[in-house]
Amino acid sequence: MNQFEQQTSRTLRIALALVLIVFVVGFLGFHFIEGYGFIDSFYMTVLSVSTVGFEVVRPLTPLGKVFVSLLIIFSLGSFAFVGSTIVRFFLDGEFVKKLKNSRVSKRIEKLTDHVIICGYGRNGEQTALELTDHNHPFVIIERRENVILRIQEDPNLLFIQGDATNEEVLRTAGIDRARALIATTPNDADNMFVVLTARSMNPKLTIVSRASEIGSDTKLRRAGATNVIMPERMGGQRMARLVTQPDVVEFMEYIMLQRNRDISIHEINCRNMSAVNRGKTIGDLSLGKVTGTTIIGLKNGEGKYIFNPVSEYVLTTQDQLFVLGSPEQIHNLNNYLQGI
Repeated sequence: MNQFEQQTSRTLRIALALVLIVFVVGFLGFHFIEGYGFIDSFYMTVLSVSTVGFEVVRPLTPLGKVFVSLLIIFSLGSFAFVGSTIVRFFLDGEFVKKLKNSRVSKRIEKLTDHVIICGYGRNGEQTALELTDHNHPFVIIERRENVILRIQEDPNLLFIQGDATNEEVLRTAGIDRARALIATTPNDADNMFVVLTARSMNPKLTIVSRASEIGSDTKLRRAGATNVIMPERMGGQRMARLVTQPDVVEFMEYIMLQRNRDISIHEINCRNMSAVNRGKTIGDLSLGKVTGTTIIGLKNGEGKYIFNPVSEYVLTTQDQLFVLGSPEQIHNLNNYLQGI
């Protein structure tokens, strides 16, 4: 809850407390000063506060008249304060904001196999754009008020305002149902705490973290990060390769970063490969000829990467293929491997 929300909530509580005090003081005053019973005291309090002017139970004593006068003045001031508070609550958009946040929270509760993005700076925003392009659900955790206001401009973005190192915030983001978490803050210490907290809450979670300082990547991996990215190092390597191999860099970026996704690199897991295809080589399956895809590499069951595998390589259910092709070709390859 930000400072403005805290101030509004405190003001509303004060307003409601004033209304309660008015009724309690009125009830006690009529009971002890005029000797009214329970019902009559409540009735006279309502008449005095509302100033509708109905007939009193019985004539008031001089002290009772003074009490009623003070009660009316105090109640008018209290209700004026309550009214202005409620009007301001609606006019300032706080009610609409709470309604939107409630809807966002309900959508987050329904998410499964999603990604949690911690931090919405330049890296976090680019991550969100990439996940959006792949139609993969995600939740943003951000604590900065100005950034939250910018996120709220896009109704499709799901977000939680809070500290990603807080277990309750991560639990609200559905970390137990999430597929992965990406820590993108520029502060390595913050990312370290996020990784430690997330790993302790979900041991099976894939965690990708940003690192800025040399040596932080090793510490983050020890803390539980699955992968660590150093944007500065990657940026330097890219600039150097744009000098030595400019066409290669531009070609790879075209494949990886294009928006229309006509051709892209996909990961194909062979765990669902049909029994008919098991034990066959890449050449026997004729994957390229049948589906039109190009196998550029694979990762075997031992975690070893093989680039441009030979046609004699025997595929197993433990293999993971890296394939270049269009969405339709990738779909056909999946079906072919599964014997559909």
